[in-house]
Amino acid sequence: MHILIVDDVAENIQVAMSTLEEDGYSFSFATQGSEALKIIERDAKQLDLILLDIMMPEMDGFSVCEKVKKNPLTATIPIIFLTAKTDIDAISKGFSLGAVDYITKPFHTEELVARVKTHTELYTAKKLLQQNNIDLSQKVKFEHKRLLTELEDNQKEMIWVLTELMESNSDETGRHVRRVSELSALLAHHHPSLTDEDVEVIRYASPMHDIGKLTIPHDILHKPGRYTEDEFCAMKQHTTNAYQLLCGSNRKLMSAAAIIAHEHHEKWNGKGYPRGLKDTNIHIYGRIVALADVFDALTHARSYKPAWNINEVLAYIKEHDGTQFDPELVAILEANLDDFIKVIEV
Repeated sequence: MHILIVDDVAENIQVAMSTLEEDGYSFSFATQGSEALKIIERDAKQLDLILLDIMMPEMDGFSVCEKVKKNPLTATIPIIFLTAKTDIDAISKGFSLGAVDYITKPFHTEELVARVKTHTELYTAKKLLQQNNIDLSQKVKFEHKRLLTELEDNQKEMIWVLTELMESNSDETGRHVRRVSELSALLAHHHPSLTDEDVEVIRYASPMHDIGKLTIPHDILHKPGRYTEDEFCAMKQHTTNAYQLLCGSNRKLMSAAAIIAHEHHEKWNGKGYPRGLKDTNIHIYGRIVALADVFDALTHARSYKPAWNINEVLAYIKEHDGTQFDPELVAILEANLDDFIKVIEV
């Protein structure tokens, strides 16, 4: 335990040190308030108690105490006033400034030893409790983060399982779904209003964009020719069905997947489905996957069409810029075309 003794009378410092040294304390001392403040600021982490005289020239003990308590780095160090004054006003002022106790001079050995022991032990216990609370708080934060990470990993795994199930029941290929995931993440990466977290969310949620097709009758889903009006209406239900399936979750990946599945067939001009949303009323996740899905679908062959070359695809997208697609996303695609081509070539 380290104690700072501050008194303008050197003999008083010597008496206090002689009385306390048998209990194993180490000491610093000062005879002026300004000198004491320098020591306190320098050795704040090592000090366990300050014995502070009230009546000193230039800067009295009250002024020293006030400065110590205003400094966040030193405010918790306990201060015991040493005083020859026993009037209630001086004692009350000391407590109001943050002192924990007072001792009258001349010292009574038993009183000095007992009060110093009490307050150094209290201060040590307080520091230990604070450190334990910090350690516990860090442990709780770490455990919470670990559990959230594990939950997110489980969600990602579930998404890929459901995606593979969807692929087995439709004409979509696993490569298409994974390319849409990477294309969507790339669009999000270059979008000025989206964060790195958004990029990862859309990367893992976008594969669920057509999960609602699992609810569509097999004969409609796999019909080789054009749909009748009634069949097309039934097919469009895959967006709403998926949303109703996923919207009950408050997990960020599932919530994002619900939005994407619901809105990736909406169009910038409001002529999409299922709700006819327009421009920025369509969630940015839905707008991104809408473009990524079409870009990849057009550049790859399907059972009902051959693959288009990149110039044909760009011509289609430009033609529908501002009608089907978000103009800002189209601009991002054009500005970073080489990166998007690398994804579709996988």
